[in-house]
Amino acid sequence: MFDWIGDLLLPTETPTIIQSLIVIVLAIGSGIFIGRLKFFKISLGVSAVMFTGLFLGHLGYRIDLSILAFIRDFGLILFVYAIGIQVGPSFFSSFKSEGLKFNLLAVSTVLLGGLITYALFRSTGVSIENLTGIMSGAVTNTPGLGAAKSTLEEIKNQYPTRAFDDPAIGYAIAYPLGVLGIIFTILISKSILRVNPQKEMKKFRLAKINSELPVASLKIRVLNPEIIGKTISEAVQISGVNVVISRLKHSGSEAVSSPTTDTVLQNRDVLMVVGIEEDLRNFASKMGRVSTDEFIETGTDIMVKSFFVTKESAMHKKLSELDLYNQYDLKVTRVYRAGKEMLARPSLELFYGDKLRIVGSEQNLLNAEKLIGNSEKKLIEPDFLSIFGGLLIGILVGSIPFFIPTLPVPIKLGFAAGPLITALFISRYGGIAFIHSYINNGAVHFMKDFGICLFFAAVGVHAGEAFYDNFIKYNGWTFLLYASAITFIPLLFMVLVGHLLMKINFLQLVGIMSGSYTDPAALSFSTSYLDSDVPLQSYAQVYPLVTIFRIFVAQILILLLA
Repeated sequence: MFDWIGDLLLPTETPTIIQSLIVIVLAIGSGIFIGRLKFFKISLGVSAVMFTGLFLGHLGYRIDLSILAFIRDFGLILFVYAIGIQVGPSFFSSFKSEGLKFNLLAVSTVLLGGLITYALFRSTGVSIENLTGIMSGAVTNTPGLGAAKSTLEEIKNQYPTRAFDDPAIGYAIAYPLGVLGIIFTILISKSILRVNPQKEMKKFRLAKINSELPVASLKIRVLNPEIIGKTISEAVQISGVNVVISRLKHSGSEAVSSPTTDTVLQNRDVLMVVGIEEDLRNFASKMGRVSTDEFIETGTDIMVKSFFVTKESAMHKKLSELDLYNQYDLKVTRVYRAGKEMLARPSLELFYGDKLRIVGSEQNLLNAEKLIGNSEKKLIEPDFLSIFGGLLIGILVGSIPFFIPTLPVPIKLGFAAGPLITALFISRYGGIAFIHSYINNGAVHFMKDFGICLFFAAVGVHAGEAFYDNFIKYNGWTFLLYASAITFIPLLFMVLVGHLLMKINFLQLVGIMSGSYTDPAALSFSTSYLDSDVPLQSYAQVYPLVTIFRIFVAQILILLLA
């Protein structure tokens, strides 16, 4: 009577679509459970899905070939697109500061790993397919494996009579070493270098104070005789700094107003000024002194509210074009985008999902809300038109062939790099036409984790079919030896060059190491072990460019040597 349950749940060599879906769900569900278990503060996270897939494949579970490729590739596309949207804004802005140095170190590490792989190919006789898989596993880089497999499919179509090894075998064997190797390196380097996380955190904060320019507000009393009688526009021009004056209160009065650029300054006026801290200090010295007046913050006629840009009438408009001051007598003082706070300059272009901090009367704020939108419900709901529109462009970009003489097949960005690069630029420029860059954090994290779970489940189950036989056939211990060279030599290079020569803060260096190996398990361990979120920032700064280079290195190795 219940034979149908056994048919659905027991392994079979010829699974139906329903049986295949059950295998995928089983691999992901059990993998997530195991990934949450901690061993000495270390948890595998979603990467455990790869190992549960391998185990199920070894037990005889299979996925129907008609959906296997779809599950694998669609999961990879979702994963890399979500990563691009998540880190895009910080990725481009980081190049203005220390991001260039971080990415130079990270990319050098990628190229060093590629050179080691090439040297192993020339000296060991192992196929480049297996070595590329070992390389991707040794640095826990899933998009690189996806790019290698896609490139092999192109070559197989061109040369149908040739047989190639599956890179997923080497990847699966080397992956645990990649995860544990970077964690081991963090532990050893911290001990040898005698790193004190608290001291490193103090150094980091001091460096940020000296390099970053946070937006702040300051109350200033006008006392300078040379400024009294001047308009606000003239006063700002005389000071030579870029600030926004959001409120004004005359001496002896409790009335607070939002002044125009033509407002004439009187003796002992109190101003609420927004700008960069250094500019505020300079402006205060030119105007008079810092004020302790509290009435300017409690004026009944003037309110401060935050609005989200959700209407097309405000999207991709400069603040000067929106002209809230002349239309509604309102002052925009700050703009928040992707967690970053910016001074509201007239030339700043607004993107969907930006949060504006606006000063003005209650009625005028209500009028501005109709123009800007401020629909938080709209932001909470995933914009499927933007998501799938962006995915479509990413797939098209990844499918563009680049013909290079002497190569057997054209180079393509593929399903790994195409959506990633597309997401980075959509995120950088706020969108393309109806495709917006803003996706709420919950949706981004769901896309990223769901996508990588689908990919791991498909690759793991397929590789697990002959994992044990291949481990014996290819002498898996030898594969692990080759993987250790690819894992540890670049890590040693990063520690020596990054910390000792480039003088990178150890907390940031750990994030670069995790980002260079695209290893979320190592990142999770480092933030917990060092009790700091600093590694997250440098991880995000190098991840996109590293992923692109890892994809290209894997493709080039396959194209030139397969």
